[in-house]
Amino acid sequence: MEVQKETYFPKLEAIQQAAATLQEVVAVTPLQENFNLSQQFNANVFLKREDLQQVRSYKIRGAYNKISSLTEDELVNGIVCASAGNHAQGVALACRKKEIYGTIYMPAPTPKQKVEQVKMFGGDFVDIQLIGDTFDDAYKAAKLLCDSLQKTFVHPFDDEKIIEGQATVGLEILEQSQQPIDYVFVPVGGGGLASGLSSVFKLLSPKTKIIGVEPAGAPSMKKSLEENKNVVLENIDKFVDGAAVQQVGELTYRICRENLSDMITVPEGKVCQTILEMYNKEAIVVEPAGALTISALDFYQDELKDKNVVCVISGSNNDITRTAEIKERALLYGKLKHYFIIRFPQRAGALKEFVAEVLGENDDITFFEYSKKTNRENGPAVVGIELEKKEDLQPLIRRMKERSFYGEYLNDKPNLFEFLV
Repeated sequence: MEVQKETYFPKLEAIQQAAATLQEVVAVTPLQENFNLSQQFNANVFLKREDLQQVRSYKIRGAYNKISSLTEDELVNGIVCASAGNHAQGVALACRKKEIYGTIYMPAPTPKQKVEQVKMFGGDFVDIQLIGDTFDDAYKAAKLLCDSLQKTFVHPFDDEKIIEGQATVGLEILEQSQQPIDYVFVPVGGGGLASGLSSVFKLLSPKTKIIGVEPAGAPSMKKSLEENKNVVLENIDKFVDGAAVQQVGELTYRICRENLSDMITVPEGKVCQTILEMYNKEAIVVEPAGALTISALDFYQDELKDKNVVCVISGSNNDITRTAEIKERALLYGKLKHYFIIRFPQRAGALKEFVAEVLGENDDITFFEYSKKTNRENGPAVVGIELEKKEDLQPLIRRMKERSFYGEYLNDKPNLFEFLV
């Protein structure tokens, strides 16, 4: 009969030892009360600013703690990791600090900004390999190299020393807070941070509710908890690159299964709204994974009144070249950007009539692709229109139909839509 393996949970002594190990490289990041969010949700909302780490994410904690635990022989032989970007930066900095050599596998679509940061932190101590479309592709390639050369694999989340390193975030929150904490919202990718942080709170503040937050397009932990087994997602949306994995860790799944009070998902468009709001209102740059926890507050609004709430801002490694896509997704989610096939009569003045008589006073054409068909009565065009208020959509459609411009609404046709936007 197969013996059921006992679930590993981080011990407080191991987490405190990790905190001591990390003193030389990790900043004690601020726990800041946020005035705007506190007012919005009638709560005391605090941000744990892991975006202010030297590598601009919490990942240095686990990476350095793991590498510090290796033997001299393991260090000399070199290490390997796979990462969507932030773990890679932590490993790169640890390699430079320890003067050891590492090979870092990252997915080919990793934002250029993250790749450049890895090069900068690691210098001559790291070799970067871009391979595959997802973290899971890079992970498989990294494991093959480890197996062939007997190098040490530094897992981004499913490792005891990694989890204990990430757990120091929770330790700091409890040391910094002046009052009992009712809720902590923590982002979940592979589950390392959620596992470590939730274990600290279970030991030291068991009444605190720990809410895990995933992107809607990569709900690997939520699906696993629902199905009571660690599942592999066939397809994921890679937009929230710091939290988009097809499968969470086996250790992290078991820990989160026991420790999390709830596991929720947030639409990618909502994440994009949060990124823009944090920049415009707070002058805080957050990457998509770093915006997950703040985005989740809307879905918990009724429960947060008069509560003490902490959101972990996990990272700020956002590539400015993604700004146009972030804005687009935010507008689409907010129902402020709409795409249509418009059928323009083949006569002079049709476009002028559309602009003057059909568009509302505050409507703005932001996309226009017109193909004139000389042998057709009506020439179709794909038109993107940005509205000031989402309530302006139905009056706009009504005016289109009244003047016979309306062809087709594209936002709810994903198979067509993905080729146009």
